[in-house]
Amino acid sequence: MGVFGTILGFFGFGFGTVIGLVGGYFLFIYHQPTDIKDPEIQPLAEQDSKTVELLLPEIPLWVKNPDYDRVDWLNKFIETMWPFLDKAICKTVRETVKPIIAEQIPQYKIDSVEFEALTLGSLPPTFQGMKVYVTDDKELIMEPLLKWAGNPNILIAAKAFGLKATVQPHVDFGIKLFGADAMAIPGLYTYVQGLIKDQVANMYLWPKALEVQIMDPAKAMQKPVGILNVKVLRAMKLKKKDLIGASDPYVTLKLTDDKLPSKKTSVKHRNLNPEWNEEFGLVVKDPESQALELQVYDWEKVGHHDKMGMNVIPLKDITPEEPREMTLDLLKNMDPNDTRNEKSRGQVVVEVLYKPFKGDEIPPDTDGPNSVQKAPEGTPEGGGLLVVILHEAQDVEGKYHTNPSARILFRGEEKKTKRIKKNRDPRWEEEFQFTLEEPPTDDKLHVEVISTSSRMGLLHPKETLGYIGINLADVVNNKRINEKYHLIDSKNGRIQIELQWRAS
Repeated sequence: MGVFGTILGFFGFGFGTVIGLVGGYFLFIYHQPTDIKDPEIQPLAEQDSKTVELLLPEIPLWVKNPDYDRVDWLNKFIETMWPFLDKAICKTVRETVKPIIAEQIPQYKIDSVEFEALTLGSLPPTFQGMKVYVTDDKELIMEPLLKWAGNPNILIAAKAFGLKATVQPHVDFGIKLFGADAMAIPGLYTYVQGLIKDQVANMYLWPKALEVQIMDPAKAMQKPVGILNVKVLRAMKLKKKDLIGASDPYVTLKLTDDKLPSKKTSVKHRNLNPEWNEEFGLVVKDPESQALELQVYDWEKVGHHDKMGMNVIPLKDITPEEPREMTLDLLKNMDPNDTRNEKSRGQVVVEVLYKPFKGDEIPPDTDGPNSVQKAPEGTPEGGGLLVVILHEAQDVEGKYHTNPSARILFRGEEKKTKRIKKNRDPRWEEEFQFTLEEPPTDDKLHVEVISTSSRMGLLHPKETLGYIGINLADVVNNKRINEKYHLIDSKNGRIQIELQWRAS
């Protein structure tokens, strides 16, 4: 009887379970709840402050801030390219991290640490908007806002003592209560997670801001404490970079931790032992930590300029008010362990003089964008040096040929740049100087872009691509002008010219 009852009970339990599952399924599918209401749609202006605060993260930045532009085209491009970008980024990470890990693991008695899985996932980042700044110094600043809610998969495997352990980085939280995890209580984990999200959101949602200090405020607000006068004298035994002919060297100099553009000397064409004798003034803010960085480049008509060598002079090694001539060996970089620095690259000779300010003495325009160096020795008293730098031209086109060069006419003197063949956007980066006995307040500078043919017997060997006349009174008053000018007699042509007046 006991066995028979057990068998009936077993079948009864199985039959009841099946009936319960089938009945529950049909109730779940066909029973419609009656307590669900349709969502109420209201204009954003009629929402209360808490609802608007919750909606703000979902509103694109270009809607909230009109100075941000939409970049949907860029998001579409990234979405299409993301599978390939994912592989390229992960490959770069592997190659970068591998030598670092190999250097660190011996001290922890670990045999190896490798990525078993490394992918950024299938969800690409999106740009919510982009702000663009255009400056007059050939500079374009873009400020993008990037948002990424990705699903990366990173699996790290470590081997030691014949054992293998895998680690998957993950950010989580938990609450221990009497030795047990309170987050195991149904519904508590979701509630706490939402609470943390709301509290963090309240810290950064517009119009509030979350300020993160990225540098010492005292260092950021440092004021000038002195002037470093640097005279670039000459370079010796430079190694040529060009396969044919000698190099065209010039020197750039700037102070470390300085956001201003580097100052640079003129270009000495086809010369491996150039002499400049050019003076520069640099504003010093922290002589204990700053250093003078000198770099020698080989000027190129097309493409980037080749680096010939560099060196630095710590300002703490310079005695104030004492001029000092220094001969520096040019190095590949400032890494003392790099064997490439043993190769001879030539030398550069400079003269430095550090003049600390006395009390509140701060000369005007020492840190401004229009500050220029003084005229060299030998300039007539009351006169100065007019410097004309022809940077580039854009959208110049000839009727018969386009081999542009630029010609400067000033007080009967003519100077020309190199000719660049078959180029509508030539880049010259050439500097010309005129020594004057008086400021050119009533003078005009004539700049003309011309194209000459290299073929003999052509009916039109030379043609004008456009010209511009510049009054020099503004240059004398402002010391420095760097602008783009529309060329006369040219459909869309423009030319960028930098003018400096260096008074004696």
